[in-house]
Amino acid sequence: MKSKFIVEKIFLGLMIISVILVFGFLGSILITIVRNGWPAMSWDMITQLPGGGFYIGKEGGVLNAIVGSLYIVGASTVLGLLISIPIVFYINIYLKSDSKLASLSRLSFDVLYGIPSIVYGAFGFAIMISLGLRTSLLGGIIVITLLIIPIFVRSMDEVARQLPRHLLDATYSLGATRYEVIKVAIRQILPGIATATLLSIGRAIGDAAGVMFTAGFTDSIPTSLDQPAATLPLAIFFQLSSPIPDVRERAYAAAMLLTLIVLVLSIVGRMITHRFSKNKIK
Repeated sequence: MKSKFIVEKIFLGLMIISVILVFGFLGSILITIVRNGWPAMSWDMITQLPGGGFYIGKEGGVLNAIVGSLYIVGASTVLGLLISIPIVFYINIYLKSDSKLASLSRLSFDVLYGIPSIVYGAFGFAIMISLGLRTSLLGGIIVITLLIIPIFVRSMDEVARQLPRHLLDATYSLGATRYEVIKVAIRQILPGIATATLLSIGRAIGDAAGVMFTAGFTDSIPTSLDQPAATLPLAIFFQLSSPIPDVRERAYAAAMLLTLIVLVLSIVGRMITHRFSKNKIK
């Protein structure tokens, strides 16, 4: 009994240390971003496009990158949901959850989940070159959609696999079709869909490598899908590469904006998850 007590205390201590380290890293990141970016933060930074000489310290803002990020993330999230939800329900409703095809599908999406975003960007760039396309908003949307589909599928699939089997059996026993069973199941996995969406948005809005090859960069806001689009991660990357201190401060200010957007999305996502969790049948 004494040895078990000692082991329990050791692991409790390790968990406490891990929590402290996580909060320590988070705090240090936030302090670094705020300390370096706050001097450059202004209303003009948020509401203006880059002016002439913006990247050598002259006037302007990063509105182009903010709007470009929202365009790419919003469109890719919608497309990712439209593609991923049918896949999840095909695996869990139309196929047997433990069938070989379902297992192979999960393995494939696990592999896709682990592929670095720069590989997706290189793949998209190669396809665009072969088709004679140039960097554009559409290219960025397609690559980011491919990037987040595995996140959607695996996150929602884990929730769908936990659906009470008796709930599905009871729905079938009432004469429901598979489509009607899916409508019942969707209501039960809405918290999982919200969580998957949150994870996907966080991955999509922070990606720089994929959009660097496919979306390009521009100082203006794109008005069509065939025009290049700027994003906040790329704006941060280009400004941090500058030897001018004022421009590097703007990079940290842009990082503050990106962090704030992710924070707001996280809070909203958790509120939605909590709301939908009340409808779950356990």
